[in-house]
Amino acid sequence: MTLATLSATVVQPPGSRVAVAAALPGLVRSVHVQPGQVVTRGQLLAVLVSRDAISLASDLAQAEAHQSLMAAEARRMSALSRMGVVAGSRADGAINASRQAAIAVGSARSLLAQTGAGRDGQVRLTAPIAGRVASMNMDAGASVDGLTSSIIIEAEGSRWLALQVPERLAGKLQPGMAVVTADGHSGRLETVASSLDPATRAFPARARISDDGPTLVSGGLVQVVVRSRAPDGAVSVPATAVVNEAGREFVFVKDAASFRLRPVTRIGEGDPAIISAGLKSGEIVATSNLPELRAEGQR
Repeated sequence: MTLATLSATVVQPPGSRVAVAAALPGLVRSVHVQPGQVVTRGQLLAVLVSRDAISLASDLAQAEAHQSLMAAEARRMSALSRMGVVAGSRADGAINASRQAAIAVGSARSLLAQTGAGRDGQVRLTAPIAGRVASMNMDAGASVDGLTSSIIIEAEGSRWLALQVPERLAGKLQPGMAVVTADGHSGRLETVASSLDPATRAFPARARISDDGPTLVSGGLVQVVVRSRAPDGAVSVPATAVVNEAGREFVFVKDAASFRLRPVTRIGEGDPAIISAGLKSGEIVATSNLPELRAEGQR
């Protein structure tokens, strides 16, 4: 049965939207992709020139030179110690200094790698995931500050829907309920917030949509129907048979002589209307000329 028909926004699944930013400030030397382009994991996106990268590369070169010197000194002192020329403690000290120099090299190399910088002082931005370039705000010759995201990549495949559940449906929509979009995508509710968003006066919710059917564009608007299994004993009638008066719902039920107005309990929305109380299977209800029946009943 249809519980509600809601508007929804197509969004990316959790973890499928990744920001690519330069870890160091610099100048954009070249850009290799454009918005909307499909990229593979590890593909080069842009190249930057950074003074900080040059400084890090210099630190690594100095650390490697120092390590080479300390390693040679450790070998020399070890040889002299075996010959009995110097005390063993001096050889141990030289070996320890060589190990510390090696640690410094590893640290400098790791720092350079984490920034995406090379020994030439250039920072290469690469795609961390396969997907499509959703947006970018850099161009050749522009400067970047190392703090803001320059390129956004969205993974291809599944899409989710962001819904706003009206306050009147509080407690009626639960995770696991089936959802269907107007263009045929099916899925299910994944989350429904337990508290109202003060700005929208609605409960934020998320639905996962299958990959079947036409591709959904991130940011697009769709109509989605939330469905649930009707409770035992419920009956369905055309939505046109239901009359709403003062917040209560009624149907005109046929008896021996005419149609009588009877209060009912309706579940959800949509057509047909699902009646959980007030109407039995097999009873006949009016679906047209309801104003006339109402006027006749008031005589």
